[in-house]
Amino acid sequence: MPSGRLPEVLDAAYECLTRYGVRRTTMDDIASAMGVSRSAVYQYVRGKDDAFRKLAERLHAEALARARQAAAAEDAPGAERIRGVLAVKLGLVRRLSRDSPHAAELLDEKARGFGDVCHGFTGGINGLLTELFAEAGTAAGTDPAEAARICVALVIGLESAPDAERLFDPAVDALLTGLLGVPVSSAARPHHLPLPSPRK
Repeated sequence: MPSGRLPEVLDAAYECLTRYGVRRTTMDDIASAMGVSRSAVYQYVRGKDDAFRKLAERLHAEALARARQAAAAEDAPGAERIRGVLAVKLGLVRRLSRDSPHAAELLDEKARGFGDVCHGFTGGINGLLTELFAEAGTAAGTDPAEAARICVALVIGLESAPDAERLFDPAVDALLTGLLGVPVSSAARPHHLPLPSPRK
Protein backbone atom coordinates (compact mmCIF):
# COMPACT_ATOMS: atom_id res chain seq x y z
CA MET A 1 0.00 0.00 0.00
CA PRO A 2 1.56 3.35 -1.03
CA SER A 3 2.17 5.95 1.66
CA GLY A 4 2.92 9.16 -0.30
CA ARG A 5 -0.26 11.04 0.64
CA LEU A 6 -0.96 9.19 3.88
CA PRO A 7 -0.24 12.32 6.01
CA GLU A 8 -2.95 14.17 4.06
CA VAL A 9 -5.39 11.30 4.61
CA LEU A 10 -4.67 11.39 8.35
CA ASP A 11 -5.05 15.18 8.46
CA ALA A 12 -8.43 14.80 6.73
CA ALA A 13 -9.40 12.02 9.14
CA TYR A 14 -8.52 14.30 12.07
CA GLU A 15 -10.62 17.12 10.60
CA CYS A 16 -13.57 14.73 10.27
CA LEU A 17 -13.00 13.34 13.74
CA THR A 18 -13.23 16.81 15.28
CA ARG A 19 -16.53 17.41 13.46
CA TYR A 20 -18.31 14.08 13.61
CA GLY A 21 -16.43 11.66 15.86
CA VAL A 22 -15.13 8.22 14.92
CA ARG A 23 -18.49 6.46 14.58
CA ARG A 24 -20.21 9.09 12.44
CA THR A 25 -17.28 9.71 10.07
CA THR A 26 -17.45 7.94 6.71
CA MET A 27 -14.85 7.34 4.04
CA ASP A 28 -16.79 9.81 1.90
CA ASP A 29 -16.26 12.44 4.61
CA ILE A 30 -12.51 11.80 4.62
CA ALA A 31 -12.37 11.92 0.82
CA SER A 32 -14.37 15.15 0.74
CA ALA A 33 -12.08 16.76 3.35
CA MET A 34 -9.11 15.83 1.13
CA GLY A 35 -10.83 16.93 -2.06
CA VAL A 36 -10.37 13.52 -3.72
CA SER A 37 -12.51 10.52 -4.59
CA ARG A 38 -13.21 7.80 -2.05
CA SER A 39 -11.27 5.32 -4.19
CA ALA A 40 -8.22 7.59 -3.95
CA VAL A 41 -8.36 7.41 -0.14
CA TYR A 42 -8.49 3.60 -0.34
CA GLN A 43 -5.01 3.70 -1.90
CA TYR A 44 -3.66 4.74 1.50
CA VAL A 45 -5.94 3.11 4.09
CA ARG A 46 -8.13 0.01 4.10
CA GLY A 47 -11.11 1.87 5.53
CA LYS A 48 -12.10 4.40 8.15
CA ASP A 49 -11.06 2.13 11.05
CA ASP A 50 -7.60 1.80 9.51
CA ALA A 51 -7.43 5.59 8.99
CA PHE A 52 -8.26 6.28 12.64
CA ARG A 53 -5.85 3.64 13.87
CA LYS A 54 -3.06 5.19 11.80
CA LEU A 55 -4.06 8.64 13.07
CA ALA A 56 -3.92 7.43 16.68
CA GLU A 57 -0.52 5.84 15.99
CA ARG A 58 0.80 9.10 14.54
CA LEU A 59 -0.44 11.30 17.38
CA HIS A 60 0.87 8.97 20.08
CA ALA A 61 4.21 8.41 18.31
CA GLU A 62 4.75 12.17 17.96
CA ALA A 63 3.92 12.70 21.64
CA LEU A 64 6.20 9.85 22.74
CA ALA A 65 9.03 11.36 20.67
CA ARG A 66 8.52 14.70 22.48
CA ALA A 67 8.51 12.87 25.82
CA ARG A 68 11.80 11.15 24.91
CA GLN A 69 13.29 14.55 24.06
CA ALA A 70 12.22 15.90 27.44
CA ALA A 71 13.67 12.86 29.21
CA ALA A 72 16.96 13.19 27.31
CA ALA A 73 17.53 16.88 28.17
CA GLU A 74 20.85 16.20 29.92
CA ASP A 75 21.38 19.85 30.90
CA ALA A 76 18.13 19.86 32.91
CA PRO A 77 17.80 18.54 36.47
CA GLY A 78 15.99 15.24 36.95
CA ALA A 79 12.85 16.89 38.31
CA GLU A 80 12.56 19.11 35.21
CA ARG A 81 12.99 16.13 32.92
CA ILE A 82 10.25 14.25 34.76
CA ARG A 83 8.05 17.37 34.59
CA GLY A 84 8.69 17.58 30.85
CA VAL A 85 7.57 13.98 30.27
CA LEU A 86 4.41 14.54 32.33
CA ALA A 87 3.71 17.79 30.47
CA VAL A 88 3.78 15.91 27.17
CA LYS A 89 1.23 13.37 28.41
CA LEU A 90 -1.11 16.05 29.71
CA GLY A 91 -0.47 18.25 26.66
CA LEU A 92 -1.63 15.53 24.25
CA VAL A 93 -4.92 15.09 26.10
CA ARG A 94 -5.52 18.82 26.50
CA ARG A 95 -4.77 19.49 22.82
CA LEU A 96 -7.23 16.84 21.65
CA SER A 97 -9.86 18.00 24.13
CA ARG A 98 -9.37 21.60 23.00
CA ASP A 99 -9.80 20.65 19.34
CA SER A 100 -13.05 18.72 19.87
CA PRO A 101 -14.83 16.57 22.43
CA HIS A 102 -14.79 13.82 19.79
CA ALA A 103 -10.99 13.87 19.56
CA ALA A 104 -10.75 12.33 23.03
CA GLU A 105 -11.98 9.09 21.42
CA LEU A 106 -8.41 8.62 20.18
CA LEU A 107 -7.21 8.38 23.80
CA ASP A 108 -9.50 5.57 24.96
CA GLU A 109 -7.42 2.56 26.03
CA LYS A 110 -10.59 0.45 25.74
CA ALA A 111 -11.31 1.49 22.15
CA ARG A 112 -11.68 -1.49 19.84
CA GLY A 113 -9.55 -0.21 16.98
CA PHE A 114 -6.66 1.52 18.72
CA GLY A 115 -6.82 0.90 22.46
CA ASP A 116 -3.51 -0.95 22.24
CA VAL A 117 -1.91 2.18 20.74
CA CYS A 118 -3.06 4.25 23.73
CA HIS A 119 -1.96 1.53 26.15
CA GLY A 120 1.45 1.36 24.46
CA PHE A 121 1.86 5.13 24.75
CA THR A 122 1.10 5.06 28.48
CA GLY A 123 3.54 2.17 28.85
CA GLY A 124 6.21 4.21 27.04
CA ILE A 125 5.62 7.19 29.34
CA ASN A 126 5.82 4.89 32.38
CA GLY A 127 9.09 3.45 31.08
CA LEU A 128 10.67 6.87 30.60
CA LEU A 129 9.58 8.01 34.06
CA THR A 130 10.84 4.81 35.69
CA GLU A 131 14.27 5.38 34.13
CA LEU A 132 14.30 9.01 35.26
CA PHE A 133 13.33 8.11 38.82
CA ALA A 134 15.96 5.35 38.89
CA GLU A 135 18.57 7.90 37.79
CA ALA A 136 17.43 10.69 40.13
CA GLY A 137 16.83 8.45 43.14
CA THR A 138 13.58 8.31 45.07
CA ALA A 139 12.64 8.85 48.68
CA ALA A 140 13.17 5.83 50.92
CA GLY A 141 10.71 3.06 50.29
CA THR A 142 9.51 4.27 46.89
CA ASP A 143 10.29 2.05 43.93
CA PRO A 144 11.06 3.99 40.68
CA ALA A 145 8.34 2.09 38.78
CA GLU A 146 5.84 2.88 41.53
CA ALA A 147 6.86 6.55 41.46
CA ALA A 148 6.27 6.56 37.70
CA ARG A 149 2.78 5.08 38.09
CA ILE A 150 1.92 7.65 40.78
CA CYS A 151 2.96 10.48 38.44
CA VAL A 152 0.91 9.11 35.56
CA ALA A 153 -2.09 8.79 37.90
CA LEU A 154 -1.68 12.47 38.83
CA VAL A 155 -1.71 13.50 35.17
CA ILE A 156 -4.75 11.31 34.44
CA GLY A 157 -6.49 13.07 37.32
CA LEU A 158 -5.63 16.48 35.87
CA GLU A 159 -6.74 15.60 32.33
CA SER A 160 -10.39 16.41 32.97
CA ALA A 161 -9.82 19.39 35.28
CA PRO A 162 -10.91 22.65 33.60
CA ASP A 163 -7.90 24.46 35.06
CA ALA A 164 -5.36 21.68 34.49
CA GLU A 165 -2.73 24.04 33.07
CA ARG A 166 -2.83 26.18 36.22
CA LEU A 167 -2.78 23.18 38.55
CA PHE A 168 -0.06 21.26 36.72
CA ASP A 169 3.06 22.95 38.13
CA PRO A 170 2.01 23.14 41.80
CA ALA A 171 0.69 19.57 41.70
CA VAL A 172 3.88 18.24 40.11
CA ASP A 173 6.05 20.29 42.52
CA ALA A 174 4.28 18.77 45.53
CA LEU A 175 4.36 15.24 44.15
CA LEU A 176 8.02 15.34 43.11
CA THR A 177 9.05 16.88 46.44
CA GLY A 178 7.56 13.82 48.12
CA LEU A 179 8.80 11.23 45.63
CA LEU A 180 12.33 12.59 45.30
CA GLY A 181 12.67 13.55 48.95
CA VAL A 182 13.99 17.04 48.12
CA PRO A 183 12.17 20.36 47.66
CA VAL A 184 11.12 20.90 44.05
CA SER A 185 9.78 24.16 42.70
CA SER A 186 8.84 25.27 39.21
CA ALA A 187 8.90 28.93 40.30
CA ALA A 188 12.48 29.47 39.13
CA ARG A 189 11.80 27.89 35.76
CA PRO A 190 8.21 28.30 34.55
CA HIS A 191 7.01 25.47 32.40
CA HIS A 192 4.38 25.69 29.73
CA LEU A 193 2.41 22.67 28.62
CA PRO A 194 3.16 21.69 25.02
CA LEU A 195 -0.07 21.98 23.09
CA PRO A 196 0.98 21.40 19.48
CA SER A 197 -1.46 22.20 16.72
CA PRO A 198 -2.44 19.45 14.31
CA ARG A 199 -0.52 19.44 11.05
CA LYS A 200 -2.33 21.06 8.19
